[in-house]
Amino acid sequence: MIIVFGHQKGGTGKSTLTVNMAVELQRQGKDVLLVDADPTIRTTSNFTTDREEAGLPSLQSVQKSGSLHKFLEEFRPKFDHILVDVPGKDSKEMRTALTAADMLISPTRATQADLDAVAGLLETVEGAQDFNENLKSMLVLNFVSSNVFTKEREEAQSYLEDFPRVRLAQTVLHQRKAFADCLADGKGVVEMRDAKAKAEIQLLTQEVFSW
Repeated sequence: MIIVFGHQKGGTGKSTLTVNMAVELQRQGKDVLLVDADPTIRTTSNFTTDREEAGLPSLQSVQKSGSLHKFLEEFRPKFDHILVDVPGKDSKEMRTALTAADMLISPTRATQADLDAVAGLLETVEGAQDFNENLKSMLVLNFVSSNVFTKEREEAQSYLEDFPRVRLAQTVLHQRKAFADCLADGKGVVEMRDAKAKAEIQLLTQEVFSW
């Protein structure tokens, strides 16, 4: 499966989610390729380097920018899963990757500014579906407060009723220190001690691959 992690707004946690799902899939014995398609930040590539330096199981990764369609189709049969981290904006990388992808996963904060950006994102998805009619799109609430009285998911679900082509994930990612620390440590949260963060990534991965 080819999964693109993207949004038209930065700071949503897409790179963190990309590497965490990659580590979880690797833990399950899957052959995974990480594609760092963000030429300005290289968060994903830096993570794999830090991981190797820490003596952790290496993740296969490659840097690739510009048009991605042919590249992804070429590598599709060589891996169980290809996870693509694209820039946090409307970009050539995201648009061309979506024409080859099976799914777009968009982590987003439950703020009005982030949710408002979903409309533009879905226009991009609809354009890609003209060439790739089987493309799925999932929105994942990220950085959600752990306060049990918050209603962020319910409010986001209500907002997204106008966008039937996108599915809101049942799994919510909360604001946890493990998610903030994992990139610098070269670890996935499934390799750390925070049981709640680990469970969230495992549940989300299960949800993605059962859709």
